[in-house]
Amino acid sequence: MRKLILALALAGTPAMVSAAAVLHRDPGCGCCMKWAAQVKAAFGRPLKVVDDSNRAALQKKLGISPALQSCHTAIIDGIAFEGHVPIEDMKRILAAKPKGVTGLAVGGMPLGSPGMEVPGQKPQSFVVYSFGAAGQKVYARH
Repeated sequence: MRKLILALALAGTPAMVSAAAVLHRDPGCGCCMKWAAQVKAAFGRPLKVVDDSNRAALQKKLGISPALQSCHTAIIDGIAFEGHVPIEDMKRILAAKPKGVTGLAVGGMPLGSPGMEVPGQKPQSFVVYSFGAAGQKVYARH
């Protein structure tokens, strides 16, 4: 019983609520930090940034196909986020945690996507894909 009470008490502590959040980025990429700032603000917790000149190995390990690759890869609460994935899509997948989905990706660097906003420029349309054992599927269109 004491173990159960302790486990329940620890479950509500900030250390347990703030699970690991890491952003692997191409060294020197400025848009990655713009996206990271939006993630930090939206989730209200730190995001460790790692300059990673060998992200290709990480992307391969995570099952991110070349068509979905971008300039940064974040791992938050065990879910991978490749590229400029919008915050609302991140929150939705983290809440649902659907079986067979290990991440979301926005391939390339679409103008107007989070972190790629340019004042006076019309945003491009882009697609967010889910990927994992369930395959690659359209998750959202923006």
